[in-house]
Amino acid sequence: MLQVGLRLPRSPGGAAGGFPMAEGDNVGTGQEMFGSSPITVVITSEADTWDIDASSCLGCGQFVDWDRMPDLEQQANIPRDILSKPPKELKKLAREGYWAASRALRAQVYHQLIQQVACRLVTPDALVYRDVVSRLFGKPSVSSHPLPEYLEGCSMPTYCLNLEGVTALKKILICIANLFPDITYSPVLPSLVALLLHYSEDEAQCFENISRLIASNAPHTSYIDQSFLAHQASCMTFGDLANKHCPAAHKLIASTSENVFEVYSEWLSWLFHDLPFNYAIRVFDVYLLEGQKVLYRIALALLKQYKLSVTSAELEGTDIKADLQTFVQNIAEHVTVDKLLERAFGIRLFSRKEIWLLQMANRKALMERGITMVQGRQSFHLAVDMQNFSSSIVTVQEMRVIWSWIPERFSLFAPLLLFSTSEDGCSLQRFYTCCEGYEPTVLLIKTTEGEVCGAFLSSDWSERNKSGVTSGFFGTGECFVFTVRPETERYEWVFIKKPELAKAVPRSRQRSPSPCPASLLSSSPDSCGTSSNHLTVPTLQRRGRLSPFLAIRHFLLPSKTASMFMSGSREGIVIGGGGGQALSLDANLLWGRTEHCETFDNPPLCQENFKVQLLEVWGFQNS
Repeated sequence: MLQVGLRLPRSPGGAAGGFPMAEGDNVGTGQEMFGSSPITVVITSEADTWDIDASSCLGCGQFVDWDRMPDLEQQANIPRDILSKPPKELKKLAREGYWAASRALRAQVYHQLIQQVACRLVTPDALVYRDVVSRLFGKPSVSSHPLPEYLEGCSMPTYCLNLEGVTALKKILICIANLFPDITYSPVLPSLVALLLHYSEDEAQCFENISRLIASNAPHTSYIDQSFLAHQASCMTFGDLANKHCPAAHKLIASTSENVFEVYSEWLSWLFHDLPFNYAIRVFDVYLLEGQKVLYRIALALLKQYKLSVTSAELEGTDIKADLQTFVQNIAEHVTVDKLLERAFGIRLFSRKEIWLLQMANRKALMERGITMVQGRQSFHLAVDMQNFSSSIVTVQEMRVIWSWIPERFSLFAPLLLFSTSEDGCSLQRFYTCCEGYEPTVLLIKTTEGEVCGAFLSSDWSERNKSGVTSGFFGTGECFVFTVRPETERYEWVFIKKPELAKAVPRSRQRSPSPCPASLLSSSPDSCGTSSNHLTVPTLQRRGRLSPFLAIRHFLLPSKTASMFMSGSREGIVIGGGGGQALSLDANLLWGRTEHCETFDNPPLCQENFKVQLLEVWGFQNS
C-alpha cells in the first residue's frame, strides 16, 4: 500500500498537518478546487497508516470549513411538531428539500430518523465509541493506525470538512473497523460519515448514527453494503434497472463501452463522490427515510439526464466511464437538484421486495462465480467470447446487443448452444430434451425471408409439466421478445413500463389457475381442463430456492392476459399472449406466426406468417 498521514496542527494557525500537498498549495485557505467547481471534494490517497491526534475531538460538532461551503444555510424557525408527522408526510418534506431551510432542523431530523431505524440488538453507541477511542488512541498527542482493510482501493470525499473534521472522519472509520470486523468492503462509508459529521454534535454522536445504519436489520431494506459481494450485487442490480428503465442510455453505453458492467459499477460513486455537496446532501435527506431504493431512482435520473446531453457520435472514442463522472461533477450546468429529484421520483420502480429479490439473485450468481463475503476487489468483463462465439443466425456484434439486454446475473456467464435445427433436426421433442434443465434460455429464429427475431425466456421448459397442467403459461416478468433484423428492438413485459398497473398481492391472497393456450395451437376448445378466466401459477418452490424476481404471484394483475409469458405442449410452443401471440411455432418447428400481444405490447416481430429457416436455443454455462 501507499502511505498518507495526518498530524493535526498544535494551534489553528500552525503549518503542520493536512494531506500531502503539491508544492504551492495554499494550506488552510480552503481554496483548493477541482477545475472550475466552487465546491471542493478532497480525495485522500491510500495509506498504510493514519496519524491521529487524540486531542482533536472538539465536542461541539464544528467540523466544517465554511469558506469552502457553497452557501450558508438559513436558521429558520423549526415547527414543534415536525418530527411527529407521519412517515408519508416526512418523505414528502424531504423530497421537497424542507430540511435545507435550517441546519439545526436537518441535524435534529437526521438524529431522530436514524434512532428509529430497526437494527441489531447489540449496536455500538456513543459511550462505546468514547471507550474505544480512549483505548485505541490513548493519551499521546499522535498515534498511528493502519488504513481499514474495508477501504482498500476506495477514495475518501471529505465534503468541505476542515482538518479537525477530516481527523474525526478517520477516527470514526478506524473505530468502525474495530467494532464491525465483518465489514470487508464498503466504499460508500467515508462519504456517509463525512456527510453526517456536518450535522453531528460530536464524533460520538456521528459514530452512533452511522453504526445504526450499518446494523440495520429491517426486512428487504438496506443502507450500506458491507462486502465486495454485496457491493457488486448492488451494481448488477443497478445495471438491471438501467436496462429496464433507461433503455436509450443503456443502448448508448452498450454501444460505446466494451464493459457495460464496469460503467455501472460506479453508480454509487456518482451519488456519494461526484455530486456536489448541495446535491449529495439532498440525496442523503431522502436516503435516510427511504433506504437504498431511492439511490437507484436518483442514479437512474442522472443516467437519463446524461443521455439527453450527449450523442453516440460525440462519445465515439471517448472513455464513457470518465465522461459520466465529469458530467455528474458538473451536474449544476444541466439540471437543478429539485428538478433532478422530481425526475427521479417520476421513475416508477417495482416494490422494495422485488428489488431485494433481484439483489439476492445477483448475489447468488456472483457466489456461483466464486465471489465470497471476504472477497477482495475483482473485475468482471463481458461474458461473450469474441474469439469463440459462433452462431448460424446472429453475428458476434448482434449477440453482444442481445447479451446487453439480459439480466446482469446471467450475462456474467458465456452463452452455450443447447439446440439448433441445423444440427438437431426439426423436432419439438428434441427441442424440449435439449433445453430442459437450463434456465434461462435465449431463443433465436431466422425466417426464410432473412428476418431475425427471438425471445429471452426466464424459466426452464420443464415447468410446462408442473401443477398437473401440461400446457399452461409459466415464466416471469423478466421474459421479453425482440427483433434483430431488419430492426433491432426489445419488447418487455408491459408492466416494466407501467408498474403502477400491477399492485403487490397481499400475503393472504393466492393466485388461481391459468388459461390454457392449447386452443391457440389446436381447434379443440376443451383441450384444457381449467377455466379460461384464471391464471395458472406454480406455487411450489424447491427448498432453499429464492422466489424469482418478477414472479406473477407477487402482483395483482388487472387482466388474465397480462402474464402469458411462455407455454409448451405437444402441439407447439407459444411466447406471449392476450389478443394474439408474440411468437408461436408448430410441432415441427417449421411454421410460425407472430402478432401483437398484451403481455409484451409488441408489434409483429417479422412477417406475420413465416417459415423457419434456422432456430437456435442458447443457454448459460452456469446452468
